[in-house]
Amino acid sequence: MNPGFPLSLDVKGWPCLVLGGDEEAAEKAIRLLEAGAKVTVINPTLNDTLKKLTASAKVIHRGRLFRATDTPGVVLILNCLRDNREFAESLMELARKDRFQLWTVDQPEYSTVMMPAVVSRGHLRIAVSTSGASPALASRIRQDLESIFGPEAAEFLSWLGELRDETKATQADYAQRKDILRRAVQEFRLTGHVQYPSAWLQQRTANPETNPAK
Repeated sequence: MNPGFPLSLDVKGWPCLVLGGDEEAAEKAIRLLEAGAKVTVINPTLNDTLKKLTASAKVIHRGRLFRATDTPGVVLILNCLRDNREFAESLMELARKDRFQLWTVDQPEYSTVMMPAVVSRGHLRIAVSTSGASPALASRIRQDLESIFGPEAAEFLSWLGELRDETKATQADYAQRKDILRRAVQEFRLTGHVQYPSAWLQQRTANPETNPAK
């Protein structure tokens, strides 16, 4: 699988579409709203979360199926409709033609972007991607990282941001500023170990030729 070129897409103020009306679609709509996007959800039905977002005018709802005429001005479409490969393929062709970015759930071959699992703590963002090989593992890693980076991580990063602003305002020398900020994080460490599933470890031991370390 192609690992792609990691970027963070600024969608603030830009029109984005979410196709679908289930929990997956609601989660993606919320993530877009948090990023400041103008969100339109297209699907005949909506779950309770999306109904509330529509009722509060946070998202626009089109109670019908997607049309090719929905794409002008759109920068990103999140296709949350599963088990429709033919539609996903046609949407991919449209994305290349109309030049918008596309993500299709469980079908990276019909996507121009990947959706990493994201850990969010204040200004901190940690994106975890397996290049589509195992979204379940990306989600598992995200959950573990969320337990490691607690509320104090957001406070620490806010302090670092304030220190950076103060240093820029009071220290004219770039090398001195860099040294102050480097020393501020010098004692920071992310420690721990990775625990792999026993089923995989047993298979790895039984088939040493698959282990590049041996």
